[in-house]
Amino acid sequence: MKRLEAIIPNNKMSLVISAIEDVSAAGITVIESRGRGKGARPSVRSSRGTKMQQAEYNSLITVMTIVDDSKVEQIVSAILDVTSTGTSGDGKIFISDVSEIIDIQTRRRGKDAL
Repeated sequence: MKRLEAIIPNNKMSLVISAIEDVSAAGITVIESRGRGKGARPSVRSSRGTKMQQAEYNSLITVMTIVDDSKVEQIVSAILDVTSTGTSGDGKIFISDVSEIIDIQTRRRGKDAL
């Protein structure tokens, strides 16, 4: 099993969630996040609105899901299809191994817990 985390711009959230659901992921977690990378940060008005300054962080969305190894490439392709514009700030996808899953309600483990 793998954990996929996609850090994406806010405006791509619904497209990414739909793309993941189309590949039949068991569940999705969405977290509002802030960060900065190579992409440009937005300009914001100061407290009185008279001066513009660069925001310290970008507002982003982190979408997470746990999937069977066989679905990883399908989900990655689906996310890339709806988010990639070829410009800085498109986001990142992180893939990591999941050694164990336990469903607290049913006490099931492994793939049965998905």
